[in-house]
Amino acid sequence: MTDYPINPAIAQRFRGFLPVVVDVETAGFNAKTDALLEIAAIILVMDGNGLLHTTTCHARHVTPFPGANLEPKALEFNGIDPDHPFRNALPERQALNEIFTPIRQAVKASGCNRAILVGHNAFFDLGFLNAAVARTGIKRNPFHPFSTFDTVSLAGLAYGQTVLAKAALAAGLEWDNNEAHSAIYDTEKTAELFCRIVNQWQQQATERPWLPQGAFGGAG
Repeated sequence: MTDYPINPAIAQRFRGFLPVVVDVETAGFNAKTDALLEIAAIILVMDGNGLLHTTTCHARHVTPFPGANLEPKALEFNGIDPDHPFRNALPERQALNEIFTPIRQAVKASGCNRAILVGHNAFFDLGFLNAAVARTGIKRNPFHPFSTFDTVSLAGLAYGQTVLAKAALAAGLEWDNNEAHSAIYDTEKTAELFCRIVNQWQQQATERPWLPQGAFGGAG
């Protein structure tokens, strides 16, 4: 986590998109029929040298929508009990709005047009996010509806690993199997992995067309 303020130069780095790392935990694989149970998001910021850093993780437990399917094998895998009295779960609309509010604020402050979802198998997370937005009728979804940054592809390129745990270890990050498969932990590790890959490229790049010439530690 970082105390760096939002740097508007990040808008040039990603063509007007603000990268936000997201992970969801669900009760199955079908975004239209299976329950969304947890969602976590981390907004990324860029320092004066063009390096990315993570910020506070925003996370909510979600109440299954009416009629949602709860696949027993999925619940066994992620260890979530949707009926646990201490989950403090919120209805989908409220949970999404509480996640979206700081993202919208960051998009505006950074001078970006929209957020872009960063995820490990990002299509899965975006699919559940878009399905929940459609169910709840939320009008101001801050995320691009189909574009993503997928750390599966990036880690496969950078480290030859596509499984999150193996990619994190290959990148020199710590990994705790006991913490895995919670939305918060997987979001934190995906964010660290994405930052590590982008920052390694940033440090090795001889040209940085997304930064003004001579600014932020020198460009080009």
